[in-house]
Amino acid sequence: MIDITSKESIIEILESKDTNRFNRLIEQAYNVKVYNLGNKVYLRGLIEISNICAKNCLYCGLRSGNSFVSRYELTDSQILEAAEFAYRSNYGSLVLQAGERCSSVYVDRVTKLIGSIKDISNGRLGITLSLGEQSYETYKNWFEAGAHRYLLRIESSNPMLYSKIHPMDNNHLWENRLSALNDLKNIGYQTGTGIMIGLPGQSYQDLAEDLLFIKNFGIHMVGMGPYLRHSQTPMGKEEHTTTDLTLTLKMVAILRLMMPRINIAATTAMQVVDPIGRERAIFAGANVIMPNMTLADVRKEYQIYNNKPGIEDDALITKSKLEENLSKAGIEIGWGEWGDPQAYFDK
Repeated sequence: MIDITSKESIIEILESKDTNRFNRLIEQAYNVKVYNLGNKVYLRGLIEISNICAKNCLYCGLRSGNSFVSRYELTDSQILEAAEFAYRSNYGSLVLQAGERCSSVYVDRVTKLIGSIKDISNGRLGITLSLGEQSYETYKNWFEAGAHRYLLRIESSNPMLYSKIHPMDNNHLWENRLSALNDLKNIGYQTGTGIMIGLPGQSYQDLAEDLLFIKNFGIHMVGMGPYLRHSQTPMGKEEHTTTDLTLTLKMVAILRLMMPRINIAATTAMQVVDPIGRERAIFAGANVIMPNMTLADVRKEYQIYNNKPGIEDDALITKSKLEENLSKAGIEIGWGEWGDPQAYFDK
């Protein structure tokens, strides 16, 4: 078994250019996943309900300071129609994702949507939220309404690096993000986080510490992917970008060895770097994919990074393409299953 017992050993793996060692790492991670969780991949139908955001993160195309993006907000009927598609398609779960807002009107609307999704699916659809930092009371209300998973990416466990990719104001404090993650876990959510891999100024030590942060915090699910530029952002003016998926796959594989029973997503960003990036991540230890169900008319307006794949497709085309790709790779889909992270029940 490859040594991952210390920060130094993790850094050494991340730095290594040995192809044979990389292949052994990927193989071991896949075997560990199959032994602990089986060989299925679980689907979370993604609904990007709005690109309106109060935050101004320096890397994100949805940032409030981006005047070039056309803002949209799906109606309740459009969101519920997408949820019905997920239910009819036997996805098992869906994700409601949006830019960050905290107004009482918005919070109450989300609460009602969660209840409506439970009603139309007879309680069978699992609900994941990815709606940013909120108050403890908001998180609790959404949990009690029926959401049971929440994804809030830390982006970097290094407070200094975090401050470099977010504006220096009280609206973007690393401590706030950490506090929100603690709130989610204390309420009882299956708690997810994630990081960007290949950020400007990021070191192998940073990445190793990210993995150790995820393990020590006791995270239940992780969505991480390569850093990709958006041209309409301050960071997008820099030439730096991720061009190789190897480092991301190493991070997925090492995390799988470190935390055999969590859920790890094969993220859409991986497809930008490699057209079969998500499938490669599945064979490196990932076990979740989030096919997009957002209306084709507005998909192009929800781009955190440039060149997001599938923005011209509708939900049915997205589903068909994903099924075909997974079938070609010999990957089994857990139809109709929530696919909850076993680590959550180990607590």
